[in-house]
Amino acid sequence: MQRIAVTGTTGSGKSTLAGELARRLGVPHVELDALHWDAGWAAAPLDLFRERAAAALPQDGRWVVDGNYTPVRDISWGRADTLLWLDYPLPLVFWRLVRRTLWRGVARPELYNGNRESLWEQLCTGESLLLRLLRTHHRRRREYPMTLTRPEYAHLRVERFRRPREASAWVDGLGR
Repeated sequence: MQRIAVTGTTGSGKSTLAGELARRLGVPHVELDALHWDAGWAAAPLDLFRERAAAALPQDGRWVVDGNYTPVRDISWGRADTLLWLDYPLPLVFWRLVRRTLWRGVARPELYNGNRESLWEQLCTGESLLLRLLRTHHRRRREYPMTLTRPEYAHLRVERFRRPREASAWVDGLGR
């Protein structure tokens, strides 16, 4: 495993798992969110986003990337040799996302390029990640198996985790 892509629905723990994997393997951790979001939560233009992703994920490099951005999937999944899919139950992911949203809304840590989440946006607007989770969770569960049968992803070793303990056990097994 030289290049690992971590995917899953919003709030499933992609960045946490990818960060831990990168640390253990001693490789760069690339967050697609950081490449996509400019200051003021402005989405980078598509050509710039793709350029950033291509530069951050060299075909001959070693890295762990996390994110669900379809416009750069040909780069992230296409260059990866391993795909870890966090396919957790909706109630679990929803609860995790609520906890994370409340923490980020109160503590206001800087995320990407000076951006911070606000409780108002996350709880009271159409930009809510909680709403995005509810809109995308079941769709991703249906689409990923079909997408993974496409020839351009046949090279991937796919690990599908349905519980966090499965992902943890897999990560713990890397040292053996």
